[in-house]
Amino acid sequence: MKANQVLMVVGVCALALAAQTTTSKATKRPTPKAAPKAAPIPAEYKVKFETTKGDVVIQVHRDWSPMGADHFYQLVTKGYYDNNAFFRAIKGFVVQFGMNGDPKLTAKWNAVPIKDDPPAQHPNKVGTVVFAKTGAPDSRTTHIFINLNDNAEALDQMGFTPFGEVVSGMENVNNIFMGYGDGPPSGSGPDQEALTHGGNAYLQKAFPNLDYIKKATVIDPPPPAPVVHQPASKMKQSTTPRQ
Repeated sequence: MKANQVLMVVGVCALALAAQTTTSKATKRPTPKAAPKAAPIPAEYKVKFETTKGDVVIQVHRDWSPMGADHFYQLVTKGYYDNNAFFRAIKGFVVQFGMNGDPKLTAKWNAVPIKDDPPAQHPNKVGTVVFAKTGAPDSRTTHIFINLNDNAEALDQMGFTPFGEVVSGMENVNNIFMGYGDGPPSGSGPDQEALTHGGNAYLQKAFPNLDYIKKATVIDPPPPAPVVHQPASKMKQSTTPRQ
């Protein structure tokens, strides 16, 4: 529950190339710089969730689930998980999140599923962090759950591949509000279809006791700072009359 392209446009000033002047030297155009390459995603990294129950730190292991780890990194650095509710919390099973409070963002990322990773390299034990999926292949998008119990026997064989584990703050995960239980048709908790269209406004009105991820941040190693490009200086136009 898809990648950014960088487009560089180089302008050509034909007039400047064709013009003849009596000046001894022509003004030089700045040489265009190549677009920076995206930094590689670390083999291991940590993400901090600032939640309404306290901080939770997740250690991500790319070798467990490469596609999942890369997708999670992208979503976190894009700010997707900020202000996400733990909309599905079932005692002794899982807590789930990953539907953005803005329905437009949810729709955008739901349209970009990722391919399945190989069978689980690490079992679905307590504290592991896993992308949810449907029964169809290649159906992981943004939904993530944290295992509250050892669910390996049931989930490993179904293709749920952990990509990380909670290394700090598991007590805060266990304190997340779970009074609403599962959603329809299994329970009376938040309806995912209604959440898809109504966002956090729907949750805050109908399920006011839910807990939230206030902010998600890659903390170790920190992501590289965005490159700020200075605009190229404009070429001066010659005022010398043509011959």
